[in-house]
Amino acid sequence: MTSATPPVATTPTSIPVLRRILIYGGYVALAIAVVGSVIGYLIDGGTGVISALIGTLMSVAFMGITAGSILLANRVAGNESAIGAFFGIIMGGWLLKFVVFLVLLVVLQDREWIQPMVLFFCIIAGVVGSLVVDAVVVLKSRMPYVSDVALPPAPVDD
Repeated sequence: MTSATPPVATTPTSIPVLRRILIYGGYVALAIAVVGSVIGYLIDGGTGVISALIGTLMSVAFMGITAGSILLANRVAGNESAIGAFFGIIMGGWLLKFVVFLVLLVVLQDREWIQPMVLFFCIIAGVVGSLVVDAVVVLKSRMPYVSDVALPPAPVDD
């Protein structure tokens, strides 16, 4: 008699963690946008508000690119032969973030409708906030040390 092996789950266990990071990151971004806009308005009126919102949007976009690229890479790399595609997508996401950041710095440099300190501090708050969200979600997740592993079937005594 042969025993049937249970089907192996093809969904990586990191997907719920990354989704939670995106959701909690959205809450943090909303808080940064509100607090940054109030402080920006007190510092420089409408220019401060626009700068706070742009800084928040930049930090959310960069956080989203990271988690989104990992989610996309998990979807593409379903087997061992696609491991190159997995790392290519991850590295492409990092490269995209770097290029977009440099382009935004050049485009936003010396604009009269930008308050540079409000923009800077909102970006920093977004980076620190996303790091805190990442740490909290990963620490509170009940992810096993070894995941996505299929064990061989147990021996059967005859």
